[in-house]
Amino acid sequence: MFPIILLLFIAVPVIEISLFIQVGGLIGLWPTIALVLVTAVVGASLVRSQGIQTLMTVQQRLQQGELPAQQIFEGIILAVAGILLLTPGFLTDITGMVLLLPHPRRIAAKYLMGKMVLTNMGGGSFQSGYHDPFGRSQQDGHTFDGEFERKDDDDEQHRLK
Repeated sequence: MFPIILLLFIAVPVIEISLFIQVGGLIGLWPTIALVLVTAVVGASLVRSQGIQTLMTVQQRLQQGELPAQQIFEGIILAVAGILLLTPGFLTDITGMVLLLPHPRRIAAKYLMGKMVLTNMGGGSFQSGYHDPFGRSQQDGHTFDGEFERKDDDDEQHRLK
């Protein structure tokens, strides 16, 4: 993982500088600077509106008793997109704009969820109001408290789907 991060810290600025030189040669210095500033402002505005929409979806899913894992990951991706859009450069702006699009963001969130492994940090209680796989919602207000013990430690079973 460290070599990949090191490569990114070297390659991204080199690519950004070369893109600045190319675009600046085509349209000039001040239009290039203006373009970078405009993409940052527009990107920040889009991240804000998309973030509010994602937050509303998270609250809606929580009220329905569902786990909003997909929306939480999409929120993290939106934060990354915001950072990329505020970072000066055309490559980071394009990457940030792509992450703002719903379909690529959904794909990235599903990929990250597939890489995430759930572990149990202790006992827990389960409250009714869950959403079962058959689409029925149970909301009778009772709380079920219980203990469990993991019998197998197979990583594939504990991944988010």
